[in-house]
Amino acid sequence: MRVLLSGATGFIGSYILQILIAQSIPVSIILRKNSNTWRIANLLNKVTVINEAEEESDMITEVVKFAPDVLINVSWFGVENKYNNDQKQLEENLKLTQKLFTIAKLTNIKSFVATGSQAEYGPRNAVLDETAPTLPSTLYGVAKLSAYHLLRTLCEKEKIRFAWLRIFSTYGPKDNPDWFVPYLISQLLNGEVPKLTKGEQQWDYLYVKDAANAIIEVAKNNNAFGVFNLGSGQINSVRYLAETIRDTINPNLSIDFGSIPYRQDQVMHLQADISRLKNEIHWQPKVDLKTGIENTIEWYKNG
Repeated sequence: MRVLLSGATGFIGSYILQILIAQSIPVSIILRKNSNTWRIANLLNKVTVINEAEEESDMITEVVKFAPDVLINVSWFGVENKYNNDQKQLEENLKLTQKLFTIAKLTNIKSFVATGSQAEYGPRNAVLDETAPTLPSTLYGVAKLSAYHLLRTLCEKEKIRFAWLRIFSTYGPKDNPDWFVPYLISQLLNGEVPKLTKGEQQWDYLYVKDAANAIIEVAKNNNAFGVFNLGSGQINSVRYLAETIRDTINPNLSIDFGSIPYRQDQVMHLQADISRLKNEIHWQPKVDLKTGIENTIEWYKNG
């Protein structure tokens, strides 16, 4: 397998790149202008870098030279909550999706693996398998679902194997500092008192390295196609997660539970049914929540 990777500088993408290199799988990355490469700075000399150009034709020659047979796309504009309903969700991301497909088509790539989101299902408060209706309530979810349908249709027409992994919640070292787990760790390490909801939400959290491994295993498996839910398959309350983080750092620290009200559209139960990944790809998570939290806290302490 030879991989063309888009989104290597992102949270999950950086782990995909690290694992591919560790497995001696040839990989080339598409690097956007002005990309912040801090997550992968120590890996850049081990990969082929293709700088993103406005026109697909300007990138084709470099991709052909590398001769990938799989394209993995984990790049996306606007993953932070503040961009949930930004019009650019559709404008930027569908343009990027179309560009990557054109590259795949013109360079004879055989498999296209990309990542979606649980946001495609909308707020369901249930255990979700891949047959659940898709009713996104944000432009982020709409854009992800639109990209899925676009790629599914185009890849089917060109006979390119297509797999789409709907990611639930991930955590781990090198995450976006604005997300819940790194926010809580940073607050507690700084001796502050985090303000949270009551923490009754039951959410599915997957360690980032497990998520990256799942995506790679799907890329390797030529019989893997269609939608796969990607989560841990297990739920814990937000309160339990917060207390586990607190107790790992210092059980004497305080958390102000209940000082923030639930949002009107608060999702109280978010859980992936990962039977399809387990049964068809023979993948399952390896890192339990406690170990994952310990690894993440250690990274922040040493960072």
